[in-house]
Amino acid sequence: MALIGLISDTHSYLDTAVFEHFKNCDEIWHMGDIGDRSVLDQLTSFKPVKAVFGNIETQELRHEIPEDLIFEIEGLKVFMTHIGSLPGKYSARIKKIIKFHQPNLFICGHSHILRVIKDPANNGMVYLNPGAAGKHGFHQIRTLIRMQIEQSKITNLEVIELGKR
Repeated sequence: MALIGLISDTHSYLDTAVFEHFKNCDEIWHMGDIGDRSVLDQLTSFKPVKAVFGNIETQELRHEIPEDLIFEIEGLKVFMTHIGSLPGKYSARIKKIIKFHQPNLFICGHSHILRVIKDPANNGMVYLNPGAAGKHGFHQIRTLIRMQIEQSKITNLEVIELGKR
């Protein structure tokens, strides 16, 4: 079993409450638009981090972290990227990756809108967007997701509200 903390769109702001909410997590996954390098440094000094770059990252960060991550954990195939759109509206690039890798879980950020959707067009793949944890953007409430992955299943998915932007 793995307990995972999902975060996105910090835009150089990391709420200290993240450390309390993710204290029991095995890993933190950041879906991009990290912003200042110090955000990634704080997270990686706290827990193991998987991260993808977003559209605001510096060239330095883009050389350190990938645009896409595809991996398996607890028998679940995961695809992470920053800009993913919505089920039924994926770009040609995203459609191609999903078709080739057939992930069970697709996680993205960028929209600042928290969503949890089953995608019937892609074998029931779960689509997650943890919303935005930072203060930059149009979202009203800053959010995170915490979930367990065990025996190829997502369980105990929790939405965490950090407060107003």
